[in-house]
Amino acid sequence: MTIETVSEQRCFGGVQGTYRHASTETGGAMKFGLFRPPLGKGEKAPMLYFLAGLTCTEETFAIKAGAQRLAAELGLILVTPDTSPRDTGIDGATGDWEFGEGAGFYLDATTPPFASRFRMVSYVTKELPRVLAGAFAEADLGREAIFGHSMGGHGALTIALKNPDRYRSVSAFAPIVAPSQVPWGRKAFPRYLGDDTKVWRPYDSVALLEDGARFPGMLLVDQGQADKFLDPQLQPWRLDTAARAAGQALTLRLHAGYDHSYWFIQSFIEDHLLHHAAALHG
Repeated sequence: MTIETVSEQRCFGGVQGTYRHASTETGGAMKFGLFRPPLGKGEKAPMLYFLAGLTCTEETFAIKAGAQRLAAELGLILVTPDTSPRDTGIDGATGDWEFGEGAGFYLDATTPPFASRFRMVSYVTKELPRVLAGAFAEADLGREAIFGHSMGGHGALTIALKNPDRYRSVSAFAPIVAPSQVPWGRKAFPRYLGDDTKVWRPYDSVALLEDGARFPGMLLVDQGQADKFLDPQLQPWRLDTAARAAGQALTLRLHAGYDHSYWFIQSFIEDHLLHHAAALHG
C-alpha cells in the first residue's frame, strides 16, 4: 500500500509525521499522525492509539496535547487517526459539527448513504494497523494500547471492551460513556445505525458492561468538573455505576476547575502515558 508523506518534523529526537493513504474501509483518502520515538537500529516500539473528539483531525492531539516529550522517553509510538472520512460528498455529512465529517463516532455505519464511507471502527482496528505494519518497520503490532478524548474516549472504551485480548491498556479523557442515553449519541446513532436501539449497544461502554463485556485491566478515566458537557453529554457516573455492578476495575478521577479542552488533557497526559507504558512494556 502506498503511503504519502504529508509532513515530517524532528521532535524530541524522534519524528512527528502526518501521512495520507487510500482507504478501502472508508472509500477515500485518510490521514493519520504518527510520532516515532528515537530507537536503536532494528528496535521496535509499542503502538498507542489516540482517538480524538468531535471536530478534531489527525493533527489535533499531536499539536495540542504535549505528549511527544514523554512518549520519546518511554519509547511509545503515538498513532492519531482522523475522526472520520473526509470529502464524502454525502448529503448531510457536513454543516453540523455533531454529525458526519469530523464526527464519525468510531462505529461502522449500517444505514445508507453513510454505510459505504463511515466505517471508522473497522478503519481503526483493522485497516490502519495493517497500513502501519507495512510502512513502518519499528511498529510493534504485538503491543497495542488505546485512549481518547470525548467522542474518542467513547471510541477507546468501546473498542477495548470488545477487544479485551488485543489491547494491553485503555484510558479516556472526558469520554461519552453512554451515547445511547445522551443527546450526542441520540442524534448520531439513528442516522448511522438506524432506530433499533439494540444495534446501538455495542457502541456504548455502559451497555457493553451491562451485556457482559469486560476488560482485564484497569479503565482509567479523567474528567474535569468544570466541563460544560459534563451533565448533558458525558455523565461519567453512569460508567462508575455500571463498572461497580460488573466488577470491572475502574479508576475515575474528577478534577475541580478543569474543562473539556486540551489544557485539561495536557495537565494529565503524563499519567495516561505512564499508565499505558507500564502495560505495554510490562
